[in-house]
Amino acid sequence: MNEYKVLLFYKYAKVEDPDAFMKEHLDFCKSSNITGRVFVAKEGINGTVSGKFSDIEKYKTNLRSYPQFADIIFKEDDEEKPAHSKMHVRVKKEIVNSSLTETSLENGGKRLAPEQLFEFYESGKDFVIVDARNWYESKIGRFKGAITPPMETFRDWKNVVEGLKEYKDKTVVTYCTGGIRCEKASAYMVEQGFKDVYQLDGGIVTYAKKFPDTYWEGSIWVFDERYIVEPNTKPEYKNIADCVFCGKPTSYYINCHNLDCDKILICCHTCKKEMDYCCSEECRNAPRKRERYYG
Repeated sequence: MNEYKVLLFYKYAKVEDPDAFMKEHLDFCKSSNITGRVFVAKEGINGTVSGKFSDIEKYKTNLRSYPQFADIIFKEDDEEKPAHSKMHVRVKKEIVNSSLTETSLENGGKRLAPEQLFEFYESGKDFVIVDARNWYESKIGRFKGAITPPMETFRDWKNVVEGLKEYKDKTVVTYCTGGIRCEKASAYMVEQGFKDVYQLDGGIVTYAKKFPDTYWEGSIWVFDERYIVEPNTKPEYKNIADCVFCGKPTSYYINCHNLDCDKILICCHTCKKEMDYCCSEECRNAPRKRERYYG
């Protein structure tokens, strides 16, 4: 039985004193049994938290009590257990690290509702869809026909856009997990002269909930202890990657449990256990390994 909720949220809004907000927010979360990770900056907030249903409702009410976050949108999942073991609230220069500090959000691409993206596909519209996430995220899940740049981090976006200039006169749709990266990614494309740019409103998680088993293929990478979310139900839409050990289809990943390695591995559930959550025999015998096992 599901007793917990997981929230994913962000909002670009002015925060006058991020340090004061951080301390106040952390105190509230700890006193309300909320766990998760929240980043706050002068430009806004970005977070994912989990807790029991009643505690999460209190959390939503508390965050919306701040005028700049009164209309913040929460993306919600029901789960059997918390998705986080600790609570962190940290002050950052940006709520998502990027190379786009001079980019104006006012230039952001047009917001494209999930229903509109679905219709783009259904109608056979001529458009280009670009993943604004990192390479390892798109490895286990992506939109049908998407361009998936080999980005190590979102700071590589400027270089990615350089390689997309052949599409300047086409309709371009950008997407990411919840929408936060596309706010700046699409704005930068507009500033670089792309003529018809969209950002998927609500990101992958919103689309996949409304239209599972359609044009989203695979799993959704999430930055919590669930590791992935699987929105699709039909086998042909569930697994798009191959296990690095046995080659069987999977859409799951682990970080090597050798803390001095921490390599990201696309790995099936059988092989992760056989390899003791490690990428090699050398790492299995390493002295510094994670104490907890996930999934």
